[in-house]
Amino acid sequence: MTWILLTLVYGLLKGGREIAKKKAMGKSTVMEVLLIYTLIGFLMVVPRAPHAMGLAPIYYGLIAIKSFVIFLAWILSFRALKHLPVSLYGILDLSRVLLATLLGVIVLHEVLVWNQFLGLALVAFGLLSLKFRLFGKKPETASSSAKASSSDESGNPTRFILMAFGSCMLNAVSGLMDKLLMRHISGAQLQFWYMLFLLLFYLVYVLVSRTKISRSVWKNGWIWLLAIMFVIGDAALFAANGISGSRVTIMTLIKQSGCFVTIVGGKLFFHEKDIGYRLFCAAIIFSGIILSVLPLA
Repeated sequence: MTWILLTLVYGLLKGGREIAKKKAMGKSTVMEVLLIYTLIGFLMVVPRAPHAMGLAPIYYGLIAIKSFVIFLAWILSFRALKHLPVSLYGILDLSRVLLATLLGVIVLHEVLVWNQFLGLALVAFGLLSLKFRLFGKKPETASSSAKASSSDESGNPTRFILMAFGSCMLNAVSGLMDKLLMRHISGAQLQFWYMLFLLLFYLVYVLVSRTKISRSVWKNGWIWLLAIMFVIGDAALFAANGISGSRVTIMTLIKQSGCFVTIVGGKLFFHEKDIGYRLFCAAIIFSGIILSVLPLA
């Protein structure tokens, strides 16, 4: 039961992070949040450095590739989240389960049985239902903090939805790399090095693009909260993976609990509308995930 609770902690914190991201971007720019959030997160894992050394050169290269994938994924996801209601983004994020499954079939040659095909069909149906409802009526501005981006939302919502899906695809690739890397290295090694490489990528981006970082960004408490939830969530997930008897299929299901946090949070923190329909779509998608994984437990 311990690994189930740890995975639930990760899922709930993951949903909380999406709310913290949107609140943080209400006070700071996307790149300010990304850079400082990553820097604080890295400083929190520095004590794990003594346990992260001694990797073969090939693994440093593979972790650097994973970090670059996350570097791109976070840029897309943060920009999408800035212009989309957090409750909607949370549901779109569930598509990474579908993408991760497809990658498992293509790369790892995993075989899907009938219940998994049906489950994936439900996931796709839930996402399509959300899409048609979104374009079938005028998207609302979730809160006063989102009014600045309302013109972008109504002008071209497809752009930001594609960004969200692009982020999900890249996160699915990262998850696949995690599965392969964890066969050869420890969680401490992976977390330390990918955070270090990720920080370096953002520093290079900021320097090359000459992006200005305001000193006031350090006063943005949501960024600090975001980094704390990120590090604690990752530590909980790595610990769950390390417990004998933990099952990846069930963990995949439990991690999606964050979706409901974003939907409820969208209502409480941003006063978003159409929450009932989004919960309905999330329930369809969640049912598909349950159907896909529970018979395999």
